[in-house]
Amino acid sequence: MPTKTLENNISNTFNQLNQDITNHVFGFSPREVGYVKSVATGVVKVSGLQGAGFEELLKFSDDLYGIAYNLDEDEIGVILLGEDTLLNAGDEVERTGRVMDIPVGDHLIGRVIDPMGIAIDGKSEIKTSKRLPIERPSPAIMDRTAVNSPLQTGIKVIDALIPIGRGQRELIVGDRQTGKTQIAIDTIVNQQGKDVICIYCAIGQRSAAVAKVIAKLEEKGAMDYTIVMVAEGNSAPGLKYIAPYAATSIAEHFMEKGRNVLIVYDDLTHHARAYRELSLLLRRPPGREAFPGDIFYIHSRLLERATHLSDKLKGGSLTALPIIETEAQNISAYIPTNLISITDGQIYLSPKLFEAGNLPAVDVGKSVSRVGSNAQLPAYKSIVNLKLQYAQFEELENFYRFGTTLDENTKKVIDHGERIRICLKQNELHPLEVSEQIVILLALSNGLFDEISVNKILEAEAMILQNIERFPSEILKGLFGDEPLSDVNRDIILKTTTEILLPFKEKSQAKKTTD
Repeated sequence: MPTKTLENNISNTFNQLNQDITNHVFGFSPREVGYVKSVATGVVKVSGLQGAGFEELLKFSDDLYGIAYNLDEDEIGVILLGEDTLLNAGDEVERTGRVMDIPVGDHLIGRVIDPMGIAIDGKSEIKTSKRLPIERPSPAIMDRTAVNSPLQTGIKVIDALIPIGRGQRELIVGDRQTGKTQIAIDTIVNQQGKDVICIYCAIGQRSAAVAKVIAKLEEKGAMDYTIVMVAEGNSAPGLKYIAPYAATSIAEHFMEKGRNVLIVYDDLTHHARAYRELSLLLRRPPGREAFPGDIFYIHSRLLERATHLSDKLKGGSLTALPIIETEAQNISAYIPTNLISITDGQIYLSPKLFEAGNLPAVDVGKSVSRVGSNAQLPAYKSIVNLKLQYAQFEELENFYRFGTTLDENTKKVIDHGERIRICLKQNELHPLEVSEQIVILLALSNGLFDEISVNKILEAEAMILQNIERFPSEILKGLFGDEPLSDVNRDIILKTTTEILLPFKEKSQAKKTTD
């Protein structure tokens, strides 16, 4: 062994032994201080911290911290968790001996915080004694159980055709301004009274956009069970990088107590860009489409933490709704395909449907839930072939637009499909209960709307909702149960619906006679 290497080993061993003796005798650790070598946007290079570990939290000043990320032989690449404007080469940096963590607990409910756990809503300081690391291993396979109970979004097209289960990871994907965030907000609003803790994690969003989301949640009373974490667009890239992990640790605290939790990541496109920026500044080699090669692992280790725990671990669940933005409907781009392969399905929002006013603009053909009916209430299974009928309509619609001569059966398919499309429309912030959805969709799938004029469909639907008390309460309560809808109850619902819709059918027949 070379003499210099032997001297270094002896010196390191002596220093470690000296530190252990000091800790044992005096009960404290000496400060290990290094210095800043260089500063770049969002990252710094430091030297002199020989004992620093991977992802250890480093302290630069009272309010500025960083995470040790590149452990090179002569220096450490650090991701800053704040602005670097007051940091200069030669400044001191100190080890903390711990990894980045976040405060957790009930005190966070109803608050708006940043990824460091600091309140930014102008209210009182958050006081909680428990903290959890932002990076935690996902639950083991044997600690998980099947996803078999639904998480109702209150949105007809999703709950009926693309069901989401508690513990599932369902991707919301689409171009800009197609209503992705609105679906997440509606889902959060629909959890009122359902004993579900919601966490909305805004990553790289504009301050005005986040303020609108918070205002909507407050308007509907959803902040009573919601935590909002914000890493704005002008925040340091390090804060945008740690935001989803910090939010997930908060969610896991409630899940491990046996609670059901819903978390929304809005959106992971900005998260991927923040990580790419940090990686390139730290001189990590880029890969496909200039993203670092480990971007897949970055997102998979985040989303793998969403699960449904087994009964021996109190049976809590963490449902994740990550949002991703596509460009020019390119769903096969690098980041979208990564996340599609990680998640359990996707809800695709079409800009063409959005521009046509078909809101929510969910493209049923490109959307899928890989959990499927396993996480759907049995009553929904009485609504048969709705997805197939809608798919047939979309195929035939192209021929219909070119004025192709159609036979009578084809016209019926198109007329029925048009009514399906209209019935699947839904105003924002107006989620529907299970009973309301099933009554409407049952009438739709059985052709009760086919005799009503297209421009009267929404009015007829509103009439059903206004007269929902005319349906027997015991039947409506049974729709939430574990048993499928019986033929007798199904006939009662259809008979009552027919009576409610009778005035609209008479008007339609009168109009046809006049024409």
